[in-house]
Amino acid sequence: MTTNPLQRPLPPRKPQNQALRRPTPRPANSSNSSGGGSRNNGNRGNNNGGNGGNSASPPSPWLNENNEPSPHSTASFVEYLRWMRESDHQYKDGTKVQILQLATEKANYSDRLKILTQRLELMAGKANTFTVKCAWRIRVGGHRGPENILLPAFDALGMPYIPSSTLRGVARTQAIREVMKDKGITDWKSAEKEPEIVKYFGSLDADKQDKAGKIVFFDAYPLPDKHGLAMDMANNIWKWEGNELQYSPNPNPFLSLEEPTFKIALKLVNGIKDPTILERVKGWLIKGLQTGVGSQVNTGYGEFLIAGKGQPTNEFLRVEFALEGQLIHGHQKFTQWQWNDKRNEWQMRGQALAEPRPTAFKSMLRYWFRVFALGVLPPNSVSEWENKLFGGINPHKEYGYLKVSLQQGKVTQKEPHANHQGKNDPVGEQEGILILSFSDAVSKQHEVALKQLYQNLTWLMFNLGGIGQGARRPCYSRQNRERAPWYRGSTFYLDSDEAFWSTPNKIQGLKQQFQVRLKDFYTALNQVSELNFNYGNRRNGFQVTQSKWLEAADANCEIIICSGEEQYGKPYALSVLHSSSFKVSNDYDGNLCGQVRGGVKPSPVWIADLGDFQVVTIFGATENPRQRFFQKIRSDAKEIALILPL
Repeated sequence: MTTNPLQRPLPPRKPQNQALRRPTPRPANSSNSSGGGSRNNGNRGNNNGGNGGNSASPPSPWLNENNEPSPHSTASFVEYLRWMRESDHQYKDGTKVQILQLATEKANYSDRLKILTQRLELMAGKANTFTVKCAWRIRVGGHRGPENILLPAFDALGMPYIPSSTLRGVARTQAIREVMKDKGITDWKSAEKEPEIVKYFGSLDADKQDKAGKIVFFDAYPLPDKHGLAMDMANNIWKWEGNELQYSPNPNPFLSLEEPTFKIALKLVNGIKDPTILERVKGWLIKGLQTGVGSQVNTGYGEFLIAGKGQPTNEFLRVEFALEGQLIHGHQKFTQWQWNDKRNEWQMRGQALAEPRPTAFKSMLRYWFRVFALGVLPPNSVSEWENKLFGGINPHKEYGYLKVSLQQGKVTQKEPHANHQGKNDPVGEQEGILILSFSDAVSKQHEVALKQLYQNLTWLMFNLGGIGQGARRPCYSRQNRERAPWYRGSTFYLDSDEAFWSTPNKIQGLKQQFQVRLKDFYTALNQVSELNFNYGNRRNGFQVTQSKWLEAADANCEIIICSGEEQYGKPYALSVLHSSSFKVSNDYDGNLCGQVRGGVKPSPVWIADLGDFQVVTIFGATENPRQRFFQKIRSDAKEIALILPL
């Protein structure tokens, strides 16, 4: 009997998969202070806890801090938002996180939800109800509350739910999709008028007997012990301003439901006796729920699991992964307020919570697509096809061709404590199964080329860097362990028997494989876009200076494979980057390692540790200090191979 790989722990990495197996642990060197990281973190002030001599109390999240409310345990999150402090408060960002956390941790919905789910069974009949479990998170609604907080749909009493109109829309949309597929209809409006759709869902233009729908949909509520209201976060790091890219991290906390279980109910309209009508519509509803409900269904949100029902899917890629280092994070949990003497203000101190998030993988795939597409295409074409391939609203609303989800995503080793208690803690680890599928926007004629594009892009993502915090550096330990985080960087490991994921253990073979993956990616993009570009001709239309570069694989970019001696527990390429040769005033150069102080600037250097080799991507490598770094690697490396030009 074959063991189901989804029901066992991630097995040891295959030794033959040289490039992605876990490197041999590097010995500690406690006598040398390696310290450092990929960015200049700057001086964050004196945050030693307490109020630093300030007699004032920490900021209050409430509207009237002199008469703070005490919401009842059964009060919904709406009650918390109602008493939230005024919008122009000095500490509005921190108190927004604090109030949302209070609302999710203290509100108790059990009694009310028990009544609502019992009522559903009474109104529809127990035989006409069924339960569905959300595989990850769901956000239905998305209307704006105080401080532009995105709130999930909630009823008049503040209970999270899925409105009946949403469920009807899910079933009807699924029915229209199937009719279009079965009858070869390409126009949505024409499909809506098909007799099969009108018969079940009604139409004002239909005959009298079909003007009204024949099914009653009820509002769906979470089960009392699994309502799932939880903090969530969106962060639009990159955005297009015309034909230019802007880097501006903007974490926005909001509420979604995490792994809730819903009670769904529907029944025939009074006077309708045909049970086959109910079964047909229920079937459409189940398929629609499995496809996804609410917003961001292409990034893992809103997918439902139904007992006894297989998952309909257009899946074309599945691979088990593990991640080691600073990990993928979701929202930041409020911990306390601390007084900063230097800035003369209170600062909210939070703890970023590690969470495997499909959104992180989709964002990283999108990033690397943009890097390689900008190397051969003008920005307006890149922006257009980025939206088509991954979805977006600017300049036009696009559903996107790719759907990204995770199965069995979990934190297998917690991150080290943020304080000195974590000095000897092990490195954090996450794992899961990455699944890529086609969305309903994909036509059959493009499936082969799109599969080739996404598969090769995913291989490049795994081999060019990490994901989440520290993605531009491989995971390494701060040997002196005097500053947190105790580990920096991010490293992928894969477990797969498929030949596609294996990599040669010789540098020339690895170079050839990188070039094959890039050529296959570009060939697929050419087929899908019909832009007829030459991937051997890298663009050179962006001016590069000491402090300015474009994150693109253009004529100013170098991607190299190298090997050399490790230093201070760091792989060769990283030890060169962090060496004194490239420091300014005994600190990391912001134009090489990135910076925080004086404006956030991401590092123009990516380093991936593949065990025997490192893969180094250098943007703007035609100008110093990046040119000097490239030349240093090239002259001192034990082995070196240039991936570009193709």
